[in-house]
This record gives sequence, structure tokens and C-alpha cells, in this order.
Amino acid sequence: MSVPQDETRSARKHRAILDAATEVFLADGYAGTTIDRIAATAAVSKPTVYKHFADKPALFAAIVARTVDEAAEPVHAEVAALRDTGDVAADLRDLARRQLSMVMRPRLLRLRRLVIGEAGRFPELGRLFAERGPARTMADLAAAFRGLTERGLLAVDDADLAAAHFNWLVMSVPLNHAMLTGDDAPPPAAEIERYADEGVRVFLAAYAGNGIGRATRRRPGRVSPDP
Repeated sequence: MSVPQDETRSARKHRAILDAATEVFLADGYAGTTIDRIAATAAVSKPTVYKHFADKPALFAAIVARTVDEAAEPVHAEVAALRDTGDVAADLRDLARRQLSMVMRPRLLRLRRLVIGEAGRFPELGRLFAERGPARTMADLAAAFRGLTERGLLAVDDADLAAAHFNWLVMSVPLNHAMLTGDDAPPPAAEIERYADEGVRVFLAAYAGNGIGRATRRRPGRVSPDP
């Protein structure tokens, strides 16, 4: 069934407005962003922006939802596949590397800072970011860890806590560094691998079940502390 031309044009304008709003919000911050600037960047009229989005907060919420969803969806699919893994250590390392690489993307880092900066005035945006991003990922991880525990591949009593441990063992150092210093440059691939692999190694040292060999429990390398 063909899509009516008006709907196609409307969808293009909607996407153009979101793209422009993302660019302007991340460049100018929330307070410095105006609907006039977004309209000019999107090459649409100001009334057209308001036709698609009620106001600036609604537009900001839409870019938060879209950006977080685009980053999170590939991770969710990979987490779901963990339940059928034949090599827990290898698949957790692959997941950790991809998850950390995604979280450390400059656009997502800048959006995270912007949401945190506006959390006092718009706490619902912080909740939106958390629920569609980290909280959803950790809920999926917890479900996967329960399944792996049932298979004897992990030994997890509190799956929610184990998911939080996995998440922050992998990303706490590089993410905190980026958030506190304003450094948007993605870490080199070797650093991504080091943080991810060491996080997984420590996680398995605590949670490996009888079905996983202890070869992963080698002596840890040194990870630099938070700045």
C-alpha cells in the first residue's frame, strides 16, 4: 500500500525538525536554543515546528527519546541473545565492548550532560533518559543473567544488582572521565577493549557458575582511577 504524498512530506519535515533540533540543542544548550533557530536550521517555518511539536520542552523530550532509542536498540538485541550463548565470557566481552563504544559516542555524551544540566527544571527528562537507556539495558541484563543462572553458566542471586555491577564495572571510569572533563573524544579502541575486558573479568570472578572455567580469572591489569 502506497503512503500518501502528504504523509511522506510530513514525515520528512518531522525528521528534519528533529535533526535540526538535535544539532541546535547540543550546540547551544537548552536555554540558548530558540524555535526560530531550529526552524531556520530545518529550513521550515516556525509554525511548521509548532505543528509537529507543542513547545520547546516537547521537542527536547523527542530528541532525547530518539537519540537514546537509536543508541540502545542494538544493545538490547545483543543482550537478548545472551540467553542462548555457548561462550559466556566471549559474548559478554563482545557485548561490553559494543555497549561501551555506544555510550562513549560524542553525541550521546553531550546529550547526557545536557539532560543532567536540565534535570532540576525538567526531572521528567532525566527519567525519560534513564528509563529508555540505562534502566532498560540493566533490566534486560538482569533477565539474561537469570536465564544463564538457570543454565548453570552464572551464579547470580540478585540479578538486578549483578546487572548494575556489570554495567558500571565496564563503563564507570571512561564515562565519569568524559562527563566530568567535557572530553568528547572517543577512547581509542585499545582502551575500550581494556575497560570492557577487565570489567567482564572482574564480573565473572564474582558471578561465574560451574559451567564456566576459571581461565578468565587472571591477575588484573591496572585501571586508572577517575580524574
